[in-house]
Amino acid sequence: MGCAQTGTGKTAAFSLPILQLLHHAHAERAPRVIKTLILTPTRELAIQIGESISVYGRNLGLKHAVIFGGVSQVPQVQALKHGAEILVATPGRLLDLMNQGYIALQHLSIFVLDEADRMLDMGFIHDVKKVVAKLPAKRQSLFFSATMPPEIQKLANTILINPEKVEVTPASTTAETVTQSVYFTDKKSKRQLLHYVLQNPAIDRLLVFTRTKHGADKVVKDLVKEGIKAEAIHGNKSQNARQRALNNFKDGNIRVLVATDIAARGIDVDDLSHVLNYEVPEVPETYVHRIGRTGRAGASGTAMSFCDEDERADWRAIEKLTGQKVPVVEGHPYPPSTENMVQIRPPKNKETVHRPDAIRQPQQQQQRRHFSGPRRNGGHRPGGQSTGKPGGN
Repeated sequence: MGCAQTGTGKTAAFSLPILQLLHHAHAERAPRVIKTLILTPTRELAIQIGESISVYGRNLGLKHAVIFGGVSQVPQVQALKHGAEILVATPGRLLDLMNQGYIALQHLSIFVLDEADRMLDMGFIHDVKKVVAKLPAKRQSLFFSATMPPEIQKLANTILINPEKVEVTPASTTAETVTQSVYFTDKKSKRQLLHYVLQNPAIDRLLVFTRTKHGADKVVKDLVKEGIKAEAIHGNKSQNARQRALNNFKDGNIRVLVATDIAARGIDVDDLSHVLNYEVPEVPETYVHRIGRTGRAGASGTAMSFCDEDERADWRAIEKLTGQKVPVVEGHPYPPSTENMVQIRPPKNKETVHRPDAIRQPQQQQQRRHFSGPRRNGGHRPGGQSTGKPGGN
């Protein structure tokens, strides 16, 4: 079980020893059967790992294949028929091709679960268990992640046998090379605040994260309308469209790439200096993976976050997880409105607390806000209603 901060070289940590072991075993002169399976949650990450293996092992004579959904299986099947010692795969396409008889894993000796916390949550765990059931009992299993919540750790222990745990830095910590900041603002002001931030000429490329696919498309539409080149990458896009947008961003053809969390674990862009959380993630561990897209391989980076009144509880959860108090950007043109600040700021003195006319207004505002339209989590603020305590600043 390996835990280390994002961008510190976890891919190399398992790829290099695998290549060395297979090379020393003369695998290039043996029948080309799958000896290693690397399972990963996203297509982008599978492609990235495949590219790393190509670079690391270009002179070893070993073959690898990368398979994932969203594209035709024909080229992938052809690659498998030519033989490969290392297979990088996403769970859905792997199980599909196994069921079709194109993949046999009886010779496998090494199993790697990358981004293990994501692979063991409810979105993937059933597929992972199906894959594990097909693997030889005698094998080496390696789980890697930057975050490892306790409940996921317990689940991992049901698959691993007496695992050695290698923890380079405390789990769920952010890289010291990333400078973090937060802008407290209103939800309706985030669009203008994004345009304000992009006036900084030092931001040649910006990776923006939203919670939803619709939100990502809306941000792109607003940016394009202002003459800023931007594209979105999320699960509703075809694999070709996602890869094209990512390549355009890497090549500098677009300035802004807007992504949902599906991409938070699969984007590795050289010299990406700025990341922005347009919306605060609901799962605090996701923040660690998002901002880990910058400050990679020892480089410096900047991570900014926009936090509105509905996201204060989520922001406090992030600061609790990381053990950091993120500096607040003061003096920007779009601070929280007076109406919202009434709910966020603590009462100034006891007399104010006990005056009925002083507390009636915030309650009425809360009621109006509650019934003004649908809100996530069934219309209730995460973590309960406002208590009048400071909201993270």
